[in-house]
Amino acid sequence: MEEATDEEIAAEAAVFGPFTDAVRELVDVTIRTEVDPEEIRAAQAEVEALVERLRKKQLDGSYGVRFRADGKRGRNWGNAVMGLRNPIAPPLAIHTDGNGRAWSDFRLGAAYEGPPGLVHGGVISLMLDQVLGHAVSTSGRPGMTGTLTIVYRKGTKLGDLRCEAWVDRREGIKTWGKGRLIDAEGDVTAEAEGVFILPRWARDLDRFRAAAEATEASFELE
Repeated sequence: MEEATDEEIAAEAAVFGPFTDAVRELVDVTIRTEVDPEEIRAAQAEVEALVERLRKKQLDGSYGVRFRADGKRGRNWGNAVMGLRNPIAPPLAIHTDGNGRAWSDFRLGAAYEGPPGLVHGGVISLMLDQVLGHAVSTSGRPGMTGTLTIVYRKGTKLGDLRCEAWVDRREGIKTWGKGRLIDAEGDVTAEAEGVFILPRWARDLDRFRAAAEATEASFELE
């Protein structure tokens, strides 16, 4: 739980967003630079000095997911796919209609390569898992990935991509989601189906909601 206001979160995002973008550029240039060895050694010394400088004050563990007392998610900035403070995240900006559909347009560069010029298959799975989970959770019922099946239709070229996902059906504590990855030419390069499990902490809440809806009662969740 945290008590940060919208204004405070926006101010922090204004600081860390550009900083993380700069580190993301460092990751990309580390892969692609062809400067002389002397330049590499000099840059290494500078990076090591920056790491030491930033280590002076840091979290004990991972960033986690932070919520406010009003029940709204404040931030999941450490997330490996959409984390604002995570330079290994592309990051994805995921959109949703609130009714079980989610999508994101993004770009994957050299840091995500598997076969030459193509996105690593594990990265494709990572992207699909995140967008499917987002579609499930924003449809009104949270879910943790139970299984995820990927069908790779063709190689996915590095560059501009689109990921789409939707809720297929529900049964008890399980929600089935489906999704696909689309390349810049509009071809489907991968398809996914996942089963998402309602977490234990949410099951009593879910039963409460279902009972209220069955009796057409109105209520507010604290």
